[in-house]
Amino acid sequence: MSAGFEKADTSSDTDGTLAGADLQTALFDAVCDSLSAAFIIYDKNDHLIFTSRQILEFFPLPAEMLKPGIRLRDFLGAIYDTGVRQQYDIRQSGPLSREDWLSQKIASHWRERFESVERHGADSWVRFVKRRLPGGYGVTVVSDISEDKKREEQWRSDMERVQLTEDILDNLPFPLFVKDRNLTYVAVNLAFCEKYQRSADEVLGRKSGDLFSPEIAKRFEESDRHVLETGEMSISRQRQISRDGIERDIVSRKHRIGKPGRYFLVSTMQDLPRDGADLEEFDRASAITASANQSYRRAYVPVPSAVERREPAAMEAIVPENFSGRKILVVTADLAAETAALRTLTKYGFESCSVRGEDEEERFLEIATSSGISLDLLIIDNQMGMRCLELADQYGIPALVMDGFQIANELTFQIARHFNRNSRNNGAGSDTDWEISISDETLGLQVLVAEDNDINQIVFSQILEGLGYRHLIAATGDEVVRLWAEHRPQLVLMDISLPGFNGFEAARLIRQMEEAGAAARTPIIGVLTQAFERDRAECVKSGMDDVIMKPVSPDMLETIFQKYLLEEGARVRTRA
Repeated sequence: MSAGFEKADTSSDTDGTLAGADLQTALFDAVCDSLSAAFIIYDKNDHLIFTSRQILEFFPLPAEMLKPGIRLRDFLGAIYDTGVRQQYDIRQSGPLSREDWLSQKIASHWRERFESVERHGADSWVRFVKRRLPGGYGVTVVSDISEDKKREEQWRSDMERVQLTEDILDNLPFPLFVKDRNLTYVAVNLAFCEKYQRSADEVLGRKSGDLFSPEIAKRFEESDRHVLETGEMSISRQRQISRDGIERDIVSRKHRIGKPGRYFLVSTMQDLPRDGADLEEFDRASAITASANQSYRRAYVPVPSAVERREPAAMEAIVPENFSGRKILVVTADLAAETAALRTLTKYGFESCSVRGEDEEERFLEIATSSGISLDLLIIDNQMGMRCLELADQYGIPALVMDGFQIANELTFQIARHFNRNSRNNGAGSDTDWEISISDETLGLQVLVAEDNDINQIVFSQILEGLGYRHLIAATGDEVVRLWAEHRPQLVLMDISLPGFNGFEAARLIRQMEEAGAAARTPIIGVLTQAFERDRAECVKSGMDDVIMKPVSPDMLETIFQKYLLEEGARVRTRA
């Protein structure tokens, strides 16, 4: 290689020498094109011999700065002048003047070996590896290590989260452990170790049979396997005698977490107050077992229903028939979301198509406009660029921006809400203005919502608008009683914690007014934050007909409405 450099460095005018130099340059170009790194080679007089074209991917240099014979100092000066230099260099404490920067760089090029990492911009990292060979020739390799840095930062962030999780678990006042699908302990907290007088190293990697008697271990593993296989929560109440000789009632809960093939079992143990009360989970259990001497009881609670946990808003059943035939364009690069969206739209008679980028969207809209085809709506994946939304605005087409999960799971609800609101407004008003209270006295009020939290009011309003129900929202117990008397709604959703009259008191007053005036009974549905049995009992006692749990979902409310608004005229849809 040195011989070749000597040829390139001499001023010989022979054709053979020039041909050799050209061949050498061509070979270097071919090699460098196959690599992601950039190469700079310079002679003992600091004149460039070879610079690969990849250097332009790191610095926006003029092409003439890559020619052989350019002084290294001039080359570095051109890099400084681009502004993409070491203002982010992790080795520097502050910016340098041009001359100081050049002097420092030239000095680093004359070291036998030198390596540095520079940060170019917010998320770009570049590594420089420099070598000065015995013959005086220098080589610099420039490579992009941004992905490596991101992985390193992600790894550091993951480690911090793991440490934080361990700290949180260790500070819990009750024992907790985690088992894998082989029923091997993979995590325990300090309270668990203290309870069983064992260190974490003595527990991790072992099974119940290694720590407890065969009878107890068998009982533990039976419930462990049941939870892992079915997903049902296991709850057991047992009496234990602690090391200090005191009898305590202990409740253990086991849950399954994770994804199929990677399930884990999480179990907690807590002391129970000795008030003689039973656990409310036993009331919801699918099966209850007890020992002969009642030393323990175990129940398996089915996986929570949609009423108790938030599910995707699959509102396909509420899309009015007259929405069919509308033309919708889906803009997403997510193949799974695209497939799910087109299948759903086709199912309900929408004329739909999809494009996978802003260029395709622009060409599609141009062709549609020139052909006289009018689109009713654009569905845009939020991972696409702002240009997609700008095109929708340019062509005057309404657009809904959703993430991939919403496109795949909530599409019909979002579309129904959009068209229902536009129909209700007859095209007037901004599509982004949410109305908290909606009423139409000529048609009658359908749903009265008692809710004092501003965010929850918006949630109720959005869902009810999407479902097409006329509604009002009251922020206090006094107001809900007054609005009920004025409008006589077909159903009341009653939050129990209201200022003024609470939900229980407001429900009692409404029932008293119904009895006094011989009015028809209005279904009142209690809205609870937590599933305390005492709250459920109080709802029934105050005259409520049913209860639902927060957070509410469209499916949950639709189920309640179908159950209690049975008359044909009770539910009036807003037609487009």
